Amino acid sequence: MVDMQLAEIPSVAHPILYVLDTNVLIHDPTAILNFEEHHVMIPMTVLEELDKLKSGKQSIAADCRQAIREIDKILGRASPEEVESGVPIPRESKNSSSGKLSILMSSPPDNLSVLPTNLNDNKIINDLCLLQHHFPDHRVVLVTKDINMRLKSRGCGIESEDYHSDQLVTDIEQLNKGYIEFPGNFWDRIEQVETEQHLGRTVHRIPRANLDTELHTNQFIIDEMGFIGRVVALDDSDISLLHIDPHSFLEQEAWGLKPQDVYQAMALNLLMDPDIHLVNLTGAAGSGKTILALAAAIEMTVANKQYRRIIATRSIQGLDEDIGFLPGTEAEKMEPWLGAITDNLEALHCDDEDCSGSIDYVLNKVPLHFKSLNYIRGRSFQHSLILIDESQNLTPHQIKTIITRAGSGSKVICLGNLAQIDTPYLNATSSGLTYLTERFKDFAHGGNIKLQGVPRSLLAEYAEANL
Repeated sequence: MVDMQLAEIPSVAHPILYVLDTNVLIHDPTAILNFEEHHVMIPMTVLEELDKLKSGKQSIAADCRQAIREIDKILGRASPEEVESGVPIPRESKNSSSGKLSILMSSPPDNLSVLPTNLNDNKIINDLCLLQHHFPDHRVVLVTKDINMRLKSRGCGIESEDYHSDQLVTDIEQLNKGYIEFPGNFWDRIEQVETEQHLGRTVHRIPRANLDTELHTNQFIIDEMGFIGRVVALDDSDISLLHIDPHSFLEQEAWGLKPQDVYQAMALNLLMDPDIHLVNLTGAAGSGKTILALAAAIEMTVANKQYRRIIATRSIQGLDEDIGFLPGTEAEKMEPWLGAITDNLEALHCDDEDCSGSIDYVLNKVPLHFKSLNYIRGRSFQHSLILIDESQNLTPHQIKTIITRAGSGSKVICLGNLAQIDTPYLNATSSGLTYLTERFKDFAHGGNIKLQGVPRSLLAEYAEANL
């Protein structure tokens, strides 16, 4: 059956034959749409793996089901002959070449088998060897998130690569930190400025030509002389910079918590701003991400009444599989995984005369709900503050699924450390948190801050730097 595939493709065209591994379709269920004019092939072994993983309420099962639906949209009504030769992939633009999708059938065990067939990965690589044998004029490329499988395929003479369609940066240092630090005096670089007073706020209008640095809305500008400004608007000609008083900036407070440095102050400024609907906080363990977010969340729900409830969730490897085996209600099942939230709640009240009483008061007063990521899918949260901890472990597709749950009047806070990723096949550049930060860098109602230092303790700071 492999011999029949691609028979109608002119040999002159030499389309690239991209064969997708299961982890690519789980990482991005719409991956088959991202290979432009080339030919995408799904091995039968991959379909079998998707079928085994599609059952259940885990997030991976939902991704498998969506991937199967995407394949069915294209192949569902095609004849067996059309599936063998490749079915055109529909595109929004009629002028673009559509590319094709087909199923790669498994080869007989003794027909050009290079690796033992006891593993599914080996079966796929053997199928690729047979495919390359039948079509020597075409580039055959295995696309997989599994590094070891890429190494095995290269060892068998098969070209392989990672899936990069949702990877927006190649170096994590290129990621927007949410602020720009200028050496010396920032104003020494500015040749022209117009200052306006509006509703008690001082706004500086600076010609865009004065700065050759890439700027984004809600990005902060700080210098060594103590100046702090926040970009509130920008266009092709001008930058509007909100002037911030350093003293009041560092003295701002949320539920009794004050920032310990200018980076935490910038984070708290975004967290408390009602016009900011999405905040991403990144940084090393102990830099204050969770305690800042929790303090701001309690302040905005209990004191200011801006939101009706706090939805706290946490992405952690093993959560989807293990939560079902824990006893109790959903909140009780989630409690062991959300220990960071309750630990920081205790830290906020450690100086109270009755710490446990204060915590009980907050838990009774604050509408704080612990939710599993599994139960967030398909729901819409209105006037809620959605707090997502350990979001570096989410894929771009998963982060999109969660962010789109935010209904009218809601705010989403994503917390994560890109140096501590536990999810297989993810790294700092392919993490959903990186993807979200890069995609939303020009969103007028969003902002992000990379926290510096480790205020947790001298021990934690030394461990972060030396271990």
